[in-house]
Amino acid sequence: MSRPTLRLLACSVLIGLAAAGGVQAQVAAPAAAATAALPDFTGIVQQNAPAVVHVEAKYNGRSQPRIAGNGAGGDDQAEILRRFFGMPMMPSPEDQKHISLGSGFIISSDGYILTNNHVVDHADEVTVRLQDRRTLTAKVVGTDPQYDIALLKVNVPGKLPTVHIGESQSLKPGQWVLAIGSPFGFDYTVTQGIVSAIGRNLGSGDQPYTSFIQTDVPINRGNSGGPLFNLQGQVVGINSQIYSNTGGYQGVAFSIPIDVAMNAVEQLKTKGFVTRGQLGVMVQGISDDMVKVYKLDRGAGAAVTQVSPDSGAEKAGIEPGDIILKYNGQEIDQPGDLPPLVGLTKPGTKVPLEILRDGKHKTLEVTVGSAPRDPDAVSSTGSIAASVTGARALGLTVGPLDADDRKQMGLRAGEGVQVTDISGEAAAQAGLRPGDVILRVDQTPIGSVADFKSATREVKAGSTVLLLVRRGDQSSFLGVTVPKDK
Repeated sequence: MSRPTLRLLACSVLIGLAAAGGVQAQVAAPAAAATAALPDFTGIVQQNAPAVVHVEAKYNGRSQPRIAGNGAGGDDQAEILRRFFGMPMMPSPEDQKHISLGSGFIISSDGYILTNNHVVDHADEVTVRLQDRRTLTAKVVGTDPQYDIALLKVNVPGKLPTVHIGESQSLKPGQWVLAIGSPFGFDYTVTQGIVSAIGRNLGSGDQPYTSFIQTDVPINRGNSGGPLFNLQGQVVGINSQIYSNTGGYQGVAFSIPIDVAMNAVEQLKTKGFVTRGQLGVMVQGISDDMVKVYKLDRGAGAAVTQVSPDSGAEKAGIEPGDIILKYNGQEIDQPGDLPPLVGLTKPGTKVPLEILRDGKHKTLEVTVGSAPRDPDAVSSTGSIAASVTGARALGLTVGPLDADDRKQMGLRAGEGVQVTDISGEAAAQAGLRPGDVILRVDQTPIGSVADFKSATREVKAGSTVLLLVRRGDQSSFLGVTVPKDK
């Protein structure tokens, strides 16, 4: 029997005892009182549904939805954060397209929309459908796979309806919550439930920096990216995952806290990528043997197993064997509690770290470093189009790399430009994708957008340009052939 896996996503209220007979009459009053105490969600739905959108991502056959799979062992060895894309439709021989369906919500009247990264990941085209049935082309402003956040932008005359953003820190288990989305493509489906737990860490996986809101709200494929509301009609989370054997709802759903999401949104808007803090340690849980040897009262905390050279942790004097008990005043009950707190800390910030060493409590001040940027993140903010005729024929847009970008990618100063958008057939066919770094055009080193424009100025229809491309920590040559009919 296969164990359940977490699926990236995209209650009805029981009423009723019919009174008939003496015994039923005796329970009619308590039943009526219980029913009357249940919340009425109609006002929340009427107020917020116009700001919820249906998201459709299309893949043209050259690029495919990137689903984090099970691994070689199938379901029994499935990754705990296995992705799926709403309702993927298999391509017909005629159009060779894949379609991913999900949900999203409008966060500003000028057209910014929030959804999950896994809904639009590497899509060739993204459209959103509003409640009034208008369908709009959406631009992917930026994405962050580690938070599973994608920020979209649509341009439309006038102001769009928006949701009210709440805060997730005050959520408590037992509180009522409501979801609106498009499960299985059924637009504006409303489901409700309660908060089952908060601060739920799902293991290292793909999202170690997120502590999820766990609910029992019925969530299914296509709900991905949709809003989770509290009883005040405020968005407190983004519906993201379910725990399931079958891919369908089984009573356990997870949402990204809106505080985390909006922090990512502001960074994507202002600088095009998300920066996370990094402590520079590897940690593990406190085993029973460690409790005995260290003479601990309980197995709470995170034991340091490794300290990265030249990291903030090393400079602060943290050593292997230390047990981290508090980070910036917040208790660390288990290792998974630490990465989300560190990740939300702005790099360069000094924070107190309470540790246990040799049976004694110590407080060290640590300067938080900057975590490497996710190589799969997409950014279009601040990009500069290679807009001359020759470069445009390649079907891509490039943007500059700053010193931090280069350092995180292991590049030298003045080396490379980053692909920010794939807009044409030539680049797509060659296998280029946003986030790639172009180091050379034919034999010419590239260190700026101006270099790239100059090196591609003479590109003509039918010609082939050889690009040296860095992806992750590997470089390879890709030939881009411009179609003759361009």
